[in-house]
Amino acid sequence: MASNQPSGRMLKFLTLAAFGAGLTYLLIGEHRVHLLGWLPFLLLLLCPLLHMTMHGGHGRGHRQGPPGPSAADSSHPHQS
Repeated sequence: MASNQPSGRMLKFLTLAAFGAGLTYLLIGEHRVHLLGWLPFLLLLLCPLLHMTMHGGHGRGHRQGPPGPSAADSSHPHQS
């Protein structure tokens, strides 16, 4: 016979989730001004991180020059 009541572990999880959601709501509501005040500085701090990750690690392949046209690309007008 299966009972429709949640188990002890599920009840504990739901209680902690509800408490965490309420705490998050109150913290964001009370400290929104402080968080928005730091937003420009956080964006500036993200710039170096984005610079390092968005370039795809150029310079690591140690190629000898720019890649030339491939043999499969015969539509180039200056190719003989």
